[in-house]
Amino acid sequence: MDSRYEALFTPWKIGNVEIKNRIVMCPMGGTSLFGWFELTGCKFDKEAAKLFLERANNNVGLIIPGIAPLRDTFWGKWLWQNPKMFDDLKVFMDEIHKTGAKLFIQLTAGMGRSWAITELVAPLHKNKFTRTLIKPILDTNHELASPSKQPSRWAHDIECPEMTVEQMHEIIEAFAKTAKLCKDAGVDGVEVHAVHEGYLLDQFAIEFFNKRTDEYGGSFENRYRFAAEVVKAIKEACGKDYPVSLRYSVESKLKGFCYGAMPGEEYTEVGRSMAESERAAKYLQDAGYDMLNADNGTYDSWYWAHPPMYMPQNCNLDDVAHIKKFVDIPVVCAGRMEPDAGAQAVSDGKIDAMGVARQFLTDPQWITKLMEDRTEDIKPCICCHAGCFNFSSSKGHANTQSLTDTMGLARCALNPETMQSKKYYVSPAKKKKNIAVIGGGIGGMEAAILCAKRGHTVTLYEKTNELGGVFIAAAAPSFKEKDKALIAWYRRELTRYPEITVKMNTEITDVKSLEADEIIVATGAKAKRIPIKGVEKAVEAVDYLLGNKHVGERVVVIGGGLTGCEIAYELFLQGKKPSIVEMQDDLITTPGICLANTSYLRDCFKTNNVPVYLETGVSEICDGYVTIKTKDGKEEKIPADSVILSVGYNPAPVATKGVHVIGDACKVGNLRTVIWQAWDIAMKL
Repeated sequence: MDSRYEALFTPWKIGNVEIKNRIVMCPMGGTSLFGWFELTGCKFDKEAAKLFLERANNNVGLIIPGIAPLRDTFWGKWLWQNPKMFDDLKVFMDEIHKTGAKLFIQLTAGMGRSWAITELVAPLHKNKFTRTLIKPILDTNHELASPSKQPSRWAHDIECPEMTVEQMHEIIEAFAKTAKLCKDAGVDGVEVHAVHEGYLLDQFAIEFFNKRTDEYGGSFENRYRFAAEVVKAIKEACGKDYPVSLRYSVESKLKGFCYGAMPGEEYTEVGRSMAESERAAKYLQDAGYDMLNADNGTYDSWYWAHPPMYMPQNCNLDDVAHIKKFVDIPVVCAGRMEPDAGAQAVSDGKIDAMGVARQFLTDPQWITKLMEDRTEDIKPCICCHAGCFNFSSSKGHANTQSLTDTMGLARCALNPETMQSKKYYVSPAKKKKNIAVIGGGIGGMEAAILCAKRGHTVTLYEKTNELGGVFIAAAAPSFKEKDKALIAWYRRELTRYPEITVKMNTEITDVKSLEADEIIVATGAKAKRIPIKGVEKAVEAVDYLLGNKHVGERVVVIGGGLTGCEIAYELFLQGKKPSIVEMQDDLITTPGICLANTSYLRDCFKTNNVPVYLETGVSEICDGYVTIKTKDGKEEKIPADSVILSVGYNPAPVATKGVHVIGDACKVGNLRTVIWQAWDIAMKL
């Protein structure tokens, strides 16, 4: 093992529980051992159990599954009323302990205003009749109950009801009863969710969200009372030595309703400030918590708790290291943590352990590879949230995520087998075939690798001298270091399979010329052109990203989708002056792109006064300016030294008949659709 990482592989303790190393698999929505959003009520989740057991066998020290609601989302049954589930849990814990790993169960008080109410459910809640009608199945008032009446984070026209003291006492009782069942099942500890990320207990703790005038609002002690009473009840039920961790946000990074702070920005904190956090951390420790599992942020600054690729690596480390000075209990730091930085922070006594989440979804063996000096073999998480947590929202819309995705969180765009082992798996082919793959982008490479794993002989044809396809351009911005690493991973991975022959600089125009039993077409898509005067003066997004064409100081980006916004962000980082013109009423309106990602870009442009023209079209591109037209017909000229066109793509398959078309060549999507479709086809050949 590289000596840089040695500090991560030393033992430590949470209370009386010893953990073999300092790598914590942090909780992720959808990985609860009691299921997630189950229409028939919660039950022991064998898919999540399989996920954790594989990671436990690959050297993780402590596992904390995703949130387990104390009360089922559907039908309203309390967890402690389901003893069969805890019998199954006990059997599973015996298997976990054989690996040497430890496991804490994370229990949640609820989401309050942060409950990601969907476009499907929102209208049912707004109508008093339908809200009452569905209450026995889905009690939306219970799910949305908050410290005070206030707008929902996801549907601003919905007012969340104020939680009653009776409801709070029910929750406290449920924490105690459920924790005791966990202890009896052999679970090593529990984690309370959470004075963290703007969830329910955090909303009580933050004065900005808590306007109560009773014993749970107002003063510092009143606002943190709910969280304190929870841990005291658990200790009373389970004994003072039973470890209780707290998911904790050091700072809220909150400037206002649905408006977060940028990294390094000077701003006025309206949530939990560092000064209050210094006091709160000690107060919560004294209440009985045995560990702080910490990062930053709320759902209004979601990119701190769920950092996209735009956030700096190790983005929460300095704040978490600071708060450790005020407590005597272990402190874990999460948030784009890198092993070298985590190990150094542990060695320096700044934190006690490194928290990692979504990297475990992408590569379950990454710790083993780290220990074996095979870091180049680690498939990197690219922080896209496209499979694991693609709650999405734009102006005037609640969570636009599909119901299928809502019920299937914690999947991975890059690893279809994660939480989908019954649908996606590698099995030997019944008949070995010669397979041709046309196109060496991500989809083509993924299909080639899977076919080779199944025993087929594969020839991969790429018309250029580089593998990676359009993803080379997508990975070009300075903040896409993990995307670049992913391309490098794929190129290396192809060389591991003697069954794969790669033919570069080979363009296939006639599929009939190929001697193959099966042909997979993965030739991607071509950029759209819009019929406006002067469009020939514009630079295509891909040409700019690849460095084929350069731009001036003032740049108008036509198209405010994800690619256009990322280009504008890169231009801003370079010190240029971008403007964005978008015909929709918000930036990045496509469903399935996580709000943590989109809100970062929106907040960045807002904070830094990057001009954004919504519900606006382009009439003409001229030398030195662009003429735009607003929805009310007004025309305006925007100064522009250069114009970048980013208005989408059309599929460009080299053939469609007698072949298998995948990825953008079939339908333009994202990395998740490309990779999952590659598996859909390659598994059947």
